[in-house]
Amino acid sequence: MNKENLPLFLSIAVVFGILIGMSFGEDATNFLPISKSASQERKIKRLINFIENDYVDKVSTDNLLDGAITQMLGELDPHSVYIPKEKLQAVKENMQGEFVGIGVQFRMISDSITVVQPIKGGPSIKAGIKAGDRILMANKDTLFGKEIISDAVPKYLKGADNTEVNLKIYRKSTDSLFNVIVTRGSVNIKSVDLSYMLNDSIGYIKLDRFARNTFTEFKTSLNILKKKGMTDLILDLRGNGGGFIDIANSIVDEFLEEDKLIVFTKNNKDEIDESFATKKGDFEKGGLYVLIDENSASASEIVAGALQDNDKGTIIGRRSFGKGLVQIEMDLGDGSAVRLTTARYYTPTGRSIQKPYSGNGNKNYYQEYEKRIANGELLSRDSIQVIDSLQFKTPKGKIVYGGGGIIPDVFVGIDTSSTLTNFNFYKINNFAFDYVDNKRTELEKWKIDDFIDNFDTDETIYNAFLIAVKNQRNPTSEEKKSIKRYLNASIANVLFGDLGFYRIIHQEDKMLQKVLELESIQE
Repeated sequence: MNKENLPLFLSIAVVFGILIGMSFGEDATNFLPISKSASQERKIKRLINFIENDYVDKVSTDNLLDGAITQMLGELDPHSVYIPKEKLQAVKENMQGEFVGIGVQFRMISDSITVVQPIKGGPSIKAGIKAGDRILMANKDTLFGKEIISDAVPKYLKGADNTEVNLKIYRKSTDSLFNVIVTRGSVNIKSVDLSYMLNDSIGYIKLDRFARNTFTEFKTSLNILKKKGMTDLILDLRGNGGGFIDIANSIVDEFLEEDKLIVFTKNNKDEIDESFATKKGDFEKGGLYVLIDENSASASEIVAGALQDNDKGTIIGRRSFGKGLVQIEMDLGDGSAVRLTTARYYTPTGRSIQKPYSGNGNKNYYQEYEKRIANGELLSRDSIQVIDSLQFKTPKGKIVYGGGGIIPDVFVGIDTSSTLTNFNFYKINNFAFDYVDNKRTELEKWKIDDFIDNFDTDETIYNAFLIAVKNQRNPTSEEKKSIKRYLNASIANVLFGDLGFYRIIHQEDKMLQKVLELESIQE
């Protein structure tokens, strides 16, 4: 027997195992008869025993089974996937929007775990841990002076709720070494990256994903901005890969009038499930701009498609990813799970935005970005290929297309003026952190508005960076502009978090500039 064929045989085992499981509690006429299933199960068990006992090499049937499941799902669609047990917890934490631990953002600096920021509301900040602290030990485990990859750090810091971990901390700013006991607890993984007022009337909210906590965070941010005088909202979904459909529906509900169709799904039995706006939303009358790009997918596309098809707001950016498939997660009983595509979703006008995948293979499917670069559609709207047969009309007569992502109402191509790619992002980020780490007490006196307007106006820090990276030539004016902006933004990120970073980056953001341009036309 060829070892390469084993996943095929074990794929069969998985299929029969699923069928057997589905037979119980369901109408037996829909699946294999119990007697036949039992016979097939015995057959597969004999095969596995045969492999374990007599195969020429040592084989892990667990690994083979994982590979078999992955291979089998790979024959379906790019979004039906197997999640091994060692990865499932992290996936669940990300989608639920919380985990149990001490609550720090960290990075490896030299040979030690360095706290970038304690997470607001988490156990660490309550225990007095500060940005810049080095975590040297966790209980009896030494965490410095040896190679520890970032992915391995959480196992020392996470644990069961309400358990204690004794941390040995070195604080550079005071040159002090001390112990602190942190009681692990629930830590929020924020999905609203940031929200702030762009000017006196325009608010801005950036959503990272659609997790269980996203709507609550969004609603809180929306209400805060309204109290600050917001009349128009920018909802930034760039890079948002999706999440829970019901959360996306709840957010759309804040913008649409009651009984407006948001989305509908259709399964393999042609059963249709419709979702409608249910109540008076908190921002039905306000101006709305939704930013999307080639990495906006799934639930992000539901939001953009629902608003576009209901003639609500303006969609700005580039064609979205094109994921119109719905997955349901099934626990396989050993700590692993399968996400299986069970339906397609459609925007209110009836269009599917799922891009083709049949016969392309997953590799080509996820490498379409390169294709978009080659055909020019990231630079020009005219390069976007549409299919006339998939043309639809909104209630106000606007032409929209299905068959592959959401095409924005207003196109903004990628920024080709930035030359920052000529420089090492890694070096900029490291320089920024080291700079703050060495001058933290002094720099923490800055207020964010003052920092944005006045930091490094004499270019002392900029020149220090060029010396540190041993730049051999004088940057061009465009290069200098890009370097300075990203350097200041990176320093602001260490001091003020995402808000500091993005407020500086947004000063040259082409899509936000387009919003301001559209606003000025309407005035």
